[in-house]
Amino acid sequence: MSSIHLNMNFNFQQIVDMVKQLSPNEKLKLSDVIWDENMDIPSEHKEIVLDRIKKSKKNPERMLDWDKVSKKF
Repeated sequence: MSSIHLNMNFNFQQIVDMVKQLSPNEKLKLSDVIWDENMDIPSEHKEIVLDRIKKSKKNPERMLDWDKVSKKF
């Protein structure tokens, strides 16, 4: 089986315009493909999240109730 390799250059807006033409189901599939990649999370970000979890466990009253906060938006 032979392969065809295409190199097409599109700017961001052109890609957005193409995606807008997809059906809702196709957009969902595209989203799944995009976010299904194994993304490496930088160790600095992991440390920040772990630190925040630790702080919230030590001092739970520092946490805000999401229902209350969301009503302010």
